[in-house]
Amino acid sequence: MNRRSLSPKLKLTVPASDEGSIAEFLSETGTFKAGNLLVNKEGVRIVSENEVETQPPIRPLDNQMSLADIDTIKVIGKGNGGIVQLVQHKWTNQFFALKEIQMNIEESTRKQITQELKINQSSQCPYVVVCYHSFYHNGVISIILEYMDGGSLEDLLNKVKTIPEPYLAAICKQVLKGLMYLHHEKHIIHRDLKPSNLLINHRGEVKITDFGVSIIMESTSGQANTFIGTYNYMSPERIIGNQHGYNFKSDIWSLGLILLKCATGKFPYAPPDQREGWENMFQLIEAVVEKPSPCASSDDFSPEFCSFISACLQKNPRDRPPARDLIEHPFINMYKDLNVDLSAYFSNAGSTLATM
Repeated sequence: MNRRSLSPKLKLTVPASDEGSIAEFLSETGTFKAGNLLVNKEGVRIVSENEVETQPPIRPLDNQMSLADIDTIKVIGKGNGGIVQLVQHKWTNQFFALKEIQMNIEESTRKQITQELKINQSSQCPYVVVCYHSFYHNGVISIILEYMDGGSLEDLLNKVKTIPEPYLAAICKQVLKGLMYLHHEKHIIHRDLKPSNLLINHRGEVKITDFGVSIIMESTSGQANTFIGTYNYMSPERIIGNQHGYNFKSDIWSLGLILLKCATGKFPYAPPDQREGWENMFQLIEAVVEKPSPCASSDDFSPEFCSFISACLQKNPRDRPPARDLIEHPFINMYKDLNVDLSAYFSNAGSTLATM
């Protein structure tokens, strides 16, 4: 199938990257440089335009750990040019997730890592996974992250198959708070929101992670055009390369698909042959653009949940409410009197720490 012509009505355009060219190099001093981002074995910093190349080396903060302070326990994830390991601090016994990326990877992936480091440096929100420190040493970028011992929402779904509405409402409320922070305070579009990028822990917390393909807009009214991210959860306007670009509402579409999958146990866009699956990504893309939006069955779910899903999965992004409006939706608040205990729910499903 031709990459740019999926049907007589559908044209798939893949615009050039709008992040710009990043001049990345490894200096003789052992520092990874990408634009105004500098990382070495002491840590990471963002430099201003008027700082010269002969600036003093990056120094750790008084309370900053080093890579020598941690013991590796096991590999807990792979992807995006590297691995994620469960590690433990030698002196405090605290657990962390250590993401390691070999920097002898293709330029597009290096750009993603650079963007992730920049967002990690500036993000402080209870609903976004904490990045404690980042280092560059011997050709490897190491990112020390908060360890979420329940794994991802995808891991949870693999165990429980479906998530009841009261728990979904509590999960969704936390994700919306994270999106409110990213969209309206930091002007960040995540662009790859999916169950595997929502992490959970035994305290019942849900946090957004993995900003490798995110983009920082100049304002909340900004538009982006880059075609990047996971196709399954990508909004129609991003797929077709809308002439007006896309904005924060593309993350809202992804959230709607995530919730629908959690509620039904199935990805909302079913392939024609359930046994064989989609032949290729272009079939899926065509379904997202040309077929009606998925919806929640009124026979199986509350009117409030059906309404919430419908709001998220409007084909026209202008018809999708922003996160700060969705958090006031009746579905989010209808179960608050039940005192839903996500901590017990996640723990009963079995945490990764319990099986270590």
